[in-house]
Amino acid sequence: MLEKIDLSKTMDKKEYKKRMEVLGPKLARLQRELKSCNIPVMIVFEGFGGAGKGTQINHLIEPMDPRGFTVYSTQAETQEEQYHPFLWRFWNKTPEKGRIAIFDRSWYGKLLVERYEKKTHKKDIPGVLEDIENFEKQLTDDGTLLIKFFLTISEKEQEKRFDKLLSKEETSWRVSKADKDRNKHYEEYLAMNEEMLEKTDSEYAPWHILECTDREYAAAKMTEIVVSVLEQAIADKKAEQEKREQEKTKAQEIKQEKDTLQEAGAASQKEQVLKSSVLAGVDLSKKMEKEEYKKELARLQARLSELHNELYKYRIPVVLAFEGWDAGGKGGAIKRLTQALDPRGYQVNPVAAPNDAEKTHHYLWRFWKQFPKDGHVAIFDRSWYGRVMVERIEGFCQEEEWKRAYHEMNEMEEQLAHHGTIVLKFWMHIDKDEQERRFKERMENPAKQWKITDEDWRNREKWDAYEKAVDEMLIRTSTTYAPWILVEADCKYYARIKVLRTVVEAIEKRLKEEKEQK
Repeated sequence: MLEKIDLSKTMDKKEYKKRMEVLGPKLARLQRELKSCNIPVMIVFEGFGGAGKGTQINHLIEPMDPRGFTVYSTQAETQEEQYHPFLWRFWNKTPEKGRIAIFDRSWYGKLLVERYEKKTHKKDIPGVLEDIENFEKQLTDDGTLLIKFFLTISEKEQEKRFDKLLSKEETSWRVSKADKDRNKHYEEYLAMNEEMLEKTDSEYAPWHILECTDREYAAAKMTEIVVSVLEQAIADKKAEQEKREQEKTKAQEIKQEKDTLQEAGAASQKEQVLKSSVLAGVDLSKKMEKEEYKKELARLQARLSELHNELYKYRIPVVLAFEGWDAGGKGGAIKRLTQALDPRGYQVNPVAAPNDAEKTHHYLWRFWKQFPKDGHVAIFDRSWYGRVMVERIEGFCQEEEWKRAYHEMNEMEEQLAHHGTIVLKFWMHIDKDEQERRFKERMENPAKQWKITDEDWRNREKWDAYEKAVDEMLIRTSTTYAPWILVEADCKYYARIKVLRTVVEAIEKRLKEEKEQK
């Protein structure tokens, strides 16, 4: 790809000025339209040292409103960032809808500089490529516009620019020993860049190559590309909105007919669902006596306390997600876990409806922010799976969005697993009669009335719809690296012990593997 690039292309200053007089106002206008259309944009600048990434970013932002963009200069990972999956810091920098995030170097450092310096091992490269592909696909599928530029110059031109920078005290700091080393081994580093470009060039996030021998030529080309891509994205968004309105009108017209057909087939459909239901096969008769419960609780909590120290020692992060029926016992199970943990080493994250700020990002953004650093435990009381349950059933997202979410959540959990995170997901299962009994008990107990709301009763009316959604969720998102554990929770004692035992066994297994590798 790079070997075929003509690096001799130039543009005189007069022609450059003429083009920018047209492109600059266009870019400023498009930035305003992006905001009104709620389109988030990420612009990535990668390339050879000395190629002029800073210069091109300055050209790009000159006509733009500074209140609408943020520029990130990606440096070596901080200690805090090293304790998370490598994409964690970039998820935290994804822009809200209508804003632009500009990256001077990016997540591709994992495949370029870090690979060259042997910080990214050869065996890890396929996993890194997969994680990057999933990251970019998830963002673009959700409506983020991703524009990627690669700035290239020749070996000779790079050496010339380095020498110029080194000749002045005020600029010499910009050229590191690593920069000079990569220049000496230009062909080797070129091959790594070539491979990266070929394997990460996609229809939804293509690479744009900028020939940077002449800075004016590169700036004009870059601006033209950004303007063109933004224009197309805005036009597509407006067309999509118009189409959605038309579909909404059409859906309303046929709703009555559809409802009639659904009612006619409801009985047979329900029967078929129950036959294939995962939840229907759960044995809710499993129980545990109080004395046995107390004994096992003490034993398992003591063991978990020991294991928590080892998790920290071996820098193993843990993510525990709890879902289940209202009154299913999530809080009780979480409490018995945390009683055994050092409070400095865990965080419980109760998940409610997304706030206004969270709604302006990809739905997974708020969860990435809460994932634990190495050696710590993150417990989620409800989780990202709300996307395929409450958001699906209540119509808070489009059908195409929740259907896509199964794959996106599997990918996210796989990225956590690639980093070494233990991921366990618990479904706290009770039957409908037990839920009603617990609801009434809460209403009659002044100390527990706060636990029961009108929304709980409304959700109960949609039990069958939720059961169908849960079944599909369990089937499509239980994996070897992030399994679902069905917890028979009609008996609270049994449920709490099963959760504790599962967590203890998973940590023990992982620590054994870790020690065998040492």
